[in-house]
Amino acid sequence: MDPSADVCVLISAGAEWRGLLPHYPRADPRPSPYGDYFTASIQGQQVVFLHGGWGKVAAAGSTQYAIDRWHPTRLVNLGTCGGFQGQVQRGTVILAGRSLIYDIIEQMGDPHQAIDHYTVDLDLSWLPDPPPQPVTVATLLSADRDIIPSEVPLLICQYGATVADWESGAIAWVARNNGLPCLILRTVSDLVSATAGEAYNDDAYFTTQCQAIMADFAQHLPAWLDAFTGCG
Repeated sequence: MDPSADVCVLISAGAEWRGLLPHYPRADPRPSPYGDYFTASIQGQQVVFLHGGWGKVAAAGSTQYAIDRWHPTRLVNLGTCGGFQGQVQRGTVILAGRSLIYDIIEQMGDPHQAIDHYTVDLDLSWLPDPPPQPVTVATLLSADRDIIPSEVPLLICQYGATVADWESGAIAWVARNNGLPCLILRTVSDLVSATAGEAYNDDAYFTTQCQAIMADFAQHLPAWLDAFTGCG
C-alpha cells in the first residue's frame, strides 16, 4: 500500500505530463487506473505526481482517486489554458481564484443555478506577497471542448473571463467537496480570437508550448509548496 502524501500534483493533458517528466529524472513512473504516477520529496514534503487525464470526467475521477489513495492534505493542478485574444497575453501564469464550468445546458430549471452549482471560489488567503512567481488571479472557465472562437465575445461578456481549459472546474469542485485546499496554476499556451485559435490543428505548437510551460512550473514548484504549506 502506498504511504500517504502531503501533496498530490495533478497533471491533465498528455503533452503536459510529457513536458514535466524530464525535470524529475529520478522519477519511477507507475501505472494507475488513470495515468502514470510517481513520488518525489520536495521541500521536505512527500509529493505524488499523477497524470490524471484530459477532460472533466478523467479530471474528476482521478482527483477523487488521488484523495482516496494518498490522503493528501493539499491538491495542486499545473498545466495550460487557452486565452482570449486581446484580454490576456500568451505566457501569463493564471492563478485560479474562481473555477466555473460553462458547458452546462439546463432546460428544465434555472440555468444559472446549474452553473452556480459547479462554480468554486478558491481560498487564496494564504498567498504571500509577492507570490512565488508572477501570476494573474482570474476566473478559469472549463468545458469539455476547446474554446469555440465565435463564443469568445459572449464568454468575456457573460463571465468576465479571459481564459479557459478542460479540467480545472472538475478538479476544484471535487477538492471542495472533500474539504481540501486546492491550488490551480495554468499558463496561457495559446490565444483564441473570435475567428480562430492559433494552436488549432497544430499539435506540434501545443507540445512545444507545454515543454516550456512545464519546465517553468517545475522550477517554481518548490516555492509554491512552501507557500501553500500553511493552507487549511
